[in-house]
Amino acid sequence: MIRNLAKKNKEDYEWLDVLAPTPEELHEIAQKYDLHEESVNDCLQPGHLPKYERFRGYTFIIVRVYFPIKDQEADTVQELTNKVAIFISDKYIITIHRNEWAPLVAISEEYVNSGECKKPTHVLTEIVKAGLHSFEAPGNKITQHIEFYEEQVFLKDRNVSFLKGLYFIKRKIDVIKRLLILTHEIVDKIDNKDTSDAYTRECRDMYIKQQSLYDSLLEQATQLMNIYFNISSQRTNETMRVLTIFSVFFMPLTFIVGVYGMNFKFMPELEHKWGYPGVMILMAVVILVVYVWFKRKKWM
Repeated sequence: MIRNLAKKNKEDYEWLDVLAPTPEELHEIAQKYDLHEESVNDCLQPGHLPKYERFRGYTFIIVRVYFPIKDQEADTVQELTNKVAIFISDKYIITIHRNEWAPLVAISEEYVNSGECKKPTHVLTEIVKAGLHSFEAPGNKITQHIEFYEEQVFLKDRNVSFLKGLYFIKRKIDVIKRLLILTHEIVDKIDNKDTSDAYTRECRDMYIKQQSLYDSLLEQATQLMNIYFNISSQRTNETMRVLTIFSVFFMPLTFIVGVYGMNFKFMPELEHKWGYPGVMILMAVVILVVYVWFKRKKWM
């Protein structure tokens, strides 16, 4: 579907928005606006990462916006984000995407139709800002999830679903962090010493905000996983310590029982009247000695 979000007879530029284009539509647009074959091929790749590239007569930009297909266990670029390819020059801006993204229409109605966006570069700035803003809500949601998992780590028992959920959160943060790093070049090109204004500075501020948020989230998630494994290791060590204490108590008793369980004819105390009670008393004394020894060593 092709729609005009800014008509040239009304503005000094044209904004063509293309939703889920067919190869024929793309070929027609490429011919009409003299788009390079390489940028058109990049536009067709669903998993392409953010980029900023200049061609003769126009600039080609790819931004990725948060648009999860299945949010709970999504952990790849394609599952978490939607790609928006942008061709921009002084006379036009073309946005191409496969899934509907409401902010584009909102930008057209709020900024273009009101006459606030007087140049394609301003439209581009608003699109990049909207893309960065799309990561704010998931960042807040991930923060809530991390707080929940922190409570599970410190106050409740471990379980498999907890570790799985924490893994997907960390993967999600990693993917978004990588996309933000690649988006840095786009923000730098938009907001430089020649083009900087209030709108581009706001775009950079939003980028810095999102980058700081996900830096913090990644650090928290990594620390939480390390704490989880440390606590798991501590619980395992505690269990092993208890089992070791029990084994130390029973080792001398097993030795005594083993000695008196040997089938030799001539053995001391076998015919003695107090032989059995004596062995039981000996076992009790051994247990008491081991207990006192452990207490003095502060192992119990």
